[in-house]
Amino acid sequence: MAHLLEGFVKRITDKELQVFSARVRQNGEERDAWDLAKDQRRLQHSVSKSFTCMAVGLAIEEGKLSLDHQLGQFFPSEAPVQEDSPLHPGHITLYNLLRMSTGHDSPPLWAPERASLQEKDWAKYYMSLPLDRKPGETFTYSSGDTFMISALFQAVMGQTVKDYLTPRLFDPLEIRNVTWETSPLGITLGCAGLSISNEELSRFGQMLLKRGEWNGQQLVPAEWIDFVTHKHIDSKGSRDWEQGYGCQFWMCTHDAYRADGAQGQLCIILPKLDAVIAINSNEDRMQDIMDAVWSDIYPLL
Repeated sequence: MAHLLEGFVKRITDKELQVFSARVRQNGEERDAWDLAKDQRRLQHSVSKSFTCMAVGLAIEEGKLSLDHQLGQFFPSEAPVQEDSPLHPGHITLYNLLRMSTGHDSPPLWAPERASLQEKDWAKYYMSLPLDRKPGETFTYSSGDTFMISALFQAVMGQTVKDYLTPRLFDPLEIRNVTWETSPLGITLGCAGLSISNEELSRFGQMLLKRGEWNGQQLVPAEWIDFVTHKHIDSKGSRDWEQGYGCQFWMCTHDAYRADGAQGQLCIILPKLDAVIAINSNEDRMQDIMDAVWSDIYPLL
């Protein structure tokens, strides 16, 4: 291990933070890497959302999807409200889904709910729920919203998000034989369920840092990366969770943004420093991990 991550590793060890791997890329090269054991593929939880977002950007570039597409155009609804009501789920747009402003106070399809749900058609279940407020007004973090992005994508494109991204994103990044969990009806989970290694996550981060470019190939439109990685709506939480939300990305302190997943899966992009920090963990104290990044890695970049 080089000098760069020594302080970070000491701090997470002292605080007993269950971090498995950390990597720093800067100026296009890997500056340092640390693994508690072998860097292996682990569930990335909600980091998966940011990959799903890449599929959306590519489909929009193809002219097949639009931010204005509404769920009601593709999915029938049995919600107990009038179809012309602002609380009808059919009015939810792709843009509402991307920035998680769909109008639910209690977001549908959280992991425990998915596990116990008798209805195998999760899109049908989502569309049966009336809204608590008009879409577009307030941020509520919702894995169900991202699942519906994946379901909408598959309905329009005739292909799962995973299969679509394989030749367009995963293969060029040399992320082979990807596993990504699906719903009972075979829809890529979208919101979670993607398994990759920390090193593979750092490659994804490098592609984001370079605004969609990897090894001279433009994998995702630069304009889409710019659009989804700036603040679209206010958020509440601890320091790095109250900076606002983009479209399937979180804004950070220190002029950064990130993809993140439960228990400390983090891909932090620092455009002004031309740097990427990728971390894999099994730790609920995610702000403590972020604090260690800011105190012990950031000043050395």
